[in-house]
Amino acid sequence: MHYVQKILPTLDWDGGRLGVRMRFEPKDAAQLQKEYVTARAQALALQEAGAALAAKQGKAGADFQVAIWPQNLVEFLQRKLPTCFRVNAYVLDPAACVDPEHGKAKPQMLNGSDPIDGNPFRGLIRIDEISAQRGFGMPGEDNDEDATGTVSGSRKLSTQLRQYYARHLDPCDNPEAEDFVALEAIEEAQRAFNLRLNVGFKNPLKEMHTLGYPGVTDPKLHISTRLRPVEGLNHDTAVQFSVPINDGENTTALYLPEDSNGLGYQNLISMVFRLMAFRDSWMRVGKAKHAAADDTIIPPLHLVLIEEPEVHLHTQVQQVFIRQAHKILRNHPDLGMSPNFVTQMVVSTHSSHIAHECKFGSLRYFRRLPGGGKAIPTSCVVNLENVFGDAPDTERFVTRYLNVTHSDLFFADAAVLIEGPAERILVPNFVNFHPEFGKLKESYITWLEIGGSHAHKMRSLIEKIGLTTLIITDIDSCNAEGDSAPPLRGAGCTTRNTTLRKWWPVITDLDQLLDKPEDEKVKVYAEERFSVRVAYQSPIPATFKGVTAEALSDTLEDAIVMANIDLFETLLGTGLIAKFRKAIVDSADLTALGVALNAALDGGGKAEFALDLLEVEDPVSLKPPAYIKDGLLWLADQLEREQAELGLTRIAENEDAPPADEAPVEGSA
Repeated sequence: MHYVQKILPTLDWDGGRLGVRMRFEPKDAAQLQKEYVTARAQALALQEAGAALAAKQGKAGADFQVAIWPQNLVEFLQRKLPTCFRVNAYVLDPAACVDPEHGKAKPQMLNGSDPIDGNPFRGLIRIDEISAQRGFGMPGEDNDEDATGTVSGSRKLSTQLRQYYARHLDPCDNPEAEDFVALEAIEEAQRAFNLRLNVGFKNPLKEMHTLGYPGVTDPKLHISTRLRPVEGLNHDTAVQFSVPINDGENTTALYLPEDSNGLGYQNLISMVFRLMAFRDSWMRVGKAKHAAADDTIIPPLHLVLIEEPEVHLHTQVQQVFIRQAHKILRNHPDLGMSPNFVTQMVVSTHSSHIAHECKFGSLRYFRRLPGGGKAIPTSCVVNLENVFGDAPDTERFVTRYLNVTHSDLFFADAAVLIEGPAERILVPNFVNFHPEFGKLKESYITWLEIGGSHAHKMRSLIEKIGLTTLIITDIDSCNAEGDSAPPLRGAGCTTRNTTLRKWWPVITDLDQLLDKPEDEKVKVYAEERFSVRVAYQSPIPATFKGVTAEALSDTLEDAIVMANIDLFETLLGTGLIAKFRKAIVDSADLTALGVALNAALDGGGKAEFALDLLEVEDPVSLKPPAYIKDGLLWLADQLEREQAELGLTRIAENEDAPPADEAPVEGSA
């Protein structure tokens, strides 16, 4: 009870969750208003005086456009924020806690509650931080240790070692029995050094007597030294890296200063050492227990914040670090699996390698939300703890798939789920060379090669993080008996594609899929404010041997041929290209051509076919199938719209605007 006495919602509390709201708010709202109104009035008066002076000098008042601080409340607070605002804490009612919906918090009302006096977390939570700006390879002064023993900005490992030594190991600080041997050695060294000093300064001191100092009544000059072990670490070569060399007979070592090691290893060693220092300071290891005598309670909760640990680190080292970091923080006899002291590590990262090393239950995804109208864009925090519900098989599949593919799903503007290796090769190629997809080239798109029979397993994750997604898949036609067959209208054909049957548009009948309008292939998630679109082979009008008719395709390969019949009729090549060229020559009509193309595909070679198409001399001459083109254009439009809603388009336009002295004053943004 003594840990949480300041944040108890009621005296009847007997355990369970507690809640505290931290708010950054004005110290005195009335005083803030008074100061701003006064400053603004003075600015307006000065503006008017300046305009009057300009008028006397023959300048028109409209030409006097000097900006006087403050122009508005935001500008006022840019100077006054630290002095006018502070963080206040308020007790919350655990019974009134409501879980977020779609990542959007539903905070309970404070109803005029008074803030808590003092720091409600003192003695309850110890907070340590490793910031992203660690400054390796940069000149500059090392930062000092703060009040908690944390070296928040030290750039050298030698500095961290020196401060760790001073805090936990220095035998001169509150010596204990095991320090006596070291202290005896220090005393011996001091006596020997003092003897050498007296001998060395004997002649210089005699010379001073010739100047009459010291006189008979003057105090005599005495020289002695005071050795402190920590000073042995106070130099640039206190930490070195050993590089062994062998001449064939003997092994020796070369020693390099710490600045000569790679930035990645400097970062790794620094972070690991600081984690150990955080843990030992928390557990009062060594001399730290004497320094903390004024605060005998060890906080039961240790919160460690690590910002972007991936800086300079190789991807494999990133994975090892995130697996081992928490173990380092718990490597103490009183910690381990003990429930009495709890360590929580919070890591912010842009690395997919780090994200994929963590279980979904520990991931929190920050999703940017458009403001809409004049509202400011915000972010919501999506808890992925129960993203797959009671489907452990699906979670296992998605986890392993993302680990194998190293997908950047969590860091993308949009995702494209594609059917197979041929799509993985050709669809990005269409984006690179066709100008109508220019928006996609400048956006962060993650490409996931996952077939239509598995794409639906990504549904829970995509819906949870609200990621705009295009699914390019095959229609997977089968006949009335359930066997794979070319698509044919009015023959009772269906689709075997699980994504089309269970996710969207939730249709099994082939004829209905073929007649589905393009706008109905989009599934809109209104609450989450994002959309998912499916793109599969659709009927297109094609002209073949002078006759225009409806062409139906079942795969990417035959769809490409149907969209580029003239090109493939003369395209040189082997494998499928040669088979397709022969099919075009031998077929009498589009129906026969469709059958011939499907027969040619039975022999495989789809990936080789896609690679061969990369060698087409004019890549723009290879047109994407209509269903892929429509899907990519839809995705580009979605990204344009999202960018506009977030205000990024206006920002980009303003960057290209004329200078302020050329822009109109009235009504300018």
